[in-house]
Amino acid sequence: MQPEGYYALVFMDIQMPVMNGHEAAGAIRGSGRPALARIPIIATTADAFADDIEKSARAGMNGHISKPVDTGKLEKALKKWI
Repeated sequence: MQPEGYYALVFMDIQMPVMNGHEAAGAIRGSGRPALARIPIIATTADAFADDIEKSARAGMNGHISKPVDTGKLEKALKKWI
């Protein structure tokens, strides 16, 4: 386990084999650690429909970047959250 503040932001892949990104974000938010309740989590996925973005928000993520990643959107997210 890393010390509080070790990570500034999490880019969360939604489609992972064991625990999907929505489940992982829920586990991070529900960990009971205050720093993890606040860390920005940005979804990264090929799913770019409005309902996909809403599902990420409901899972506790702060933003959504679709793949292939647009470097301008990536830069904007980094500036907003870090």
